[in-house]
Amino acid sequence: MQGRHYTAQARIALRDPDPVIAEFCEHMTEHNAVVSAGPTGPLLRMGGISAQFSRAGGETVVEVAAPDLEGLYLARMSVASHILEFAGDDPPEIAWTGDGGEIVRPPNFQILQVVGCRQVTPHMRRLTLSGENVARFAGLDALHLNLMVQRPEAAEPQWPRVGANGVIAWDNPDLRPLMRKYTVRSVDLAAGTLDIDFVLHADAGPGSAFAERAAVGDRVGVVGPGGGGLAAADWYLFAGDETALPAIARMLEHLPADARGLAFIEVADAAEIQALAGPAGIAVEWLLRDGRPAGGTSLLADAVRAAAFPAEGGKVYVWAGCEFEAFRAIRSHVRQERGLAGSEHLVVSYWRRGTPESE
Repeated sequence: MQGRHYTAQARIALRDPDPVIAEFCEHMTEHNAVVSAGPTGPLLRMGGISAQFSRAGGETVVEVAAPDLEGLYLARMSVASHILEFAGDDPPEIAWTGDGGEIVRPPNFQILQVVGCRQVTPHMRRLTLSGENVARFAGLDALHLNLMVQRPEAAEPQWPRVGANGVIAWDNPDLRPLMRKYTVRSVDLAAGTLDIDFVLHADAGPGSAFAERAAVGDRVGVVGPGGGGLAAADWYLFAGDETALPAIARMLEHLPADARGLAFIEVADAAEIQALAGPAGIAVEWLLRDGRPAGGTSLLADAVRAAAFPAEGGKVYVWAGCEFEAFRAIRSHVRQERGLAGSEHLVVSYWRRGTPESE
C-alpha cells in the first residue's frame, strides 16, 4: 500500500515572475532536478519531491509535494529561499498552507553532545558525539553534515527554527551560528555515537577552534546528512589531503574485500600518517609535504598523473578532495587525459589556499 504524500502551497506576489521562475528552474537543473512543462506551468522533480508552478489572480502559485515531512520541509525551503534570492531588491512575502505547519525545527536538525575527545595525530583531533538519531549518518550516502559553531559573543546557544515562509529563522539573526561542513568519520549504532575528525590549524578558523576547545558535555547542533555515496567500480583511485582523509578512510572501510585500486593521501609529515583499514587490494601511498605549505605543492596532481590505470578495462572510478588548485589540475586530467565520464569521477575542492576558513 502506498504511503501518504505531503503537500503544501504558497501564493507569491512577484512583480515580474517569469525571469525569477526561469532562473530558479535553471539553478535547480544544476542540482540534478528535472524540469518539464507541467499542466499549469514549469514542473520540477528531484527524486520523490516535486514543485508545480501556476498562476492565479495575478499571483504565482507553487505547490510542493514530498513522500515525508522532511522532504516537504526541504522543498518549501528550497523554493522560498531561491525565490527570495532571485527576486533581488523586491523580495515577496511567502507563506505556506497545507501540510508541514507543525514543523518548528528543521527535521534534519539535531543537538548532539560531546562524549569524547582525542588526538588522532598531532594535527587531527577526533570528537565523539552522542545523539538520538545518529543512524541517519550510517551509510556512505550520508557522508557529510553541517556543524553549527556558536559565536563566542552569544550568551545562549542559537538553534534554528522554521519561519512561516519555510526558510530558516533565528531568534537573534546577528548571533546565528557559523555553519561548517564536515565528514562523518564513523558511526557506532550500538553506542549511539558518531565521530568527526577536525584538522587543526595554527591560524584556527571557527571549526578548528571549536574542536580545540571542545570538552565532554558540550552541546553542538548539526544539520544533515548531505551528500556522499561511492559508485561501484572494478578499480578505484582516491586522492586527497588531510581535509579529505576522513572521507577516504571511511570509504575504504566500506569497500568490498576484493576491491582494487590506489589511494594517495597528502599530509604534513610522517607524524600525520594514520593506520587505515581497507581492502588489501587498495594500495595506500602517503605523500609528505615535509615543511612545504598546505596547498603549495603539486604532490597530489603529480601522483594522479603518474598513476597506472588498469589496462584490462573494467569500470574505473576516481574520487578526489583537495585544495582548489589541485582540484582543478586533477579534474582536468581525469576528464581530458583519462577521458573519464561524469559518472566515473567525483573531484571536489574542499578548500582554497589564501581564503580563511571563515569565508
